[in-house]
Amino acid sequence: MRKNIFIDKAPKAIGPYSQAVAVNGMVYTSGQLGMDENGILKETVQEQAQQAIENLMAVLQEAGTTLGNVVKTTVFLDDINDFISVNEVYGKYFKEPYPARSAVEVANLPKGAKVEIEAIATL
Repeated sequence: MRKNIFIDKAPKAIGPYSQAVAVNGMVYTSGQLGMDENGILKETVQEQAQQAIENLMAVLQEAGTTLGNVVKTTVFLDDINDFISVNEVYGKYFKEPYPARSAVEVANLPKGAKVEIEAIATL
């Protein structure tokens, strides 16, 4: 059974998509930007990474799971030179055994964001 996740504690989707979809014991989140629930984008890449992960936590909680059940993340950066700064924030939230992860530099992110993070978790 498929369940689409929508919450007010994270920014609303800025397009025709769900914040997350739960299906077959898994949760697939959409990418989360470093915006608060009012749509205000944080300034620094560290602040944006922290807010993006906080948004992921809220979406996962609504789906019935936690960061501890995340098996894969993808981190999109507008500048790969920010990898170390984002990694420092990321390491404060994700603990061993760490999820698998990809990190890639992209040309642009929505809203002029510096970082976007998506996750796949078990229920």
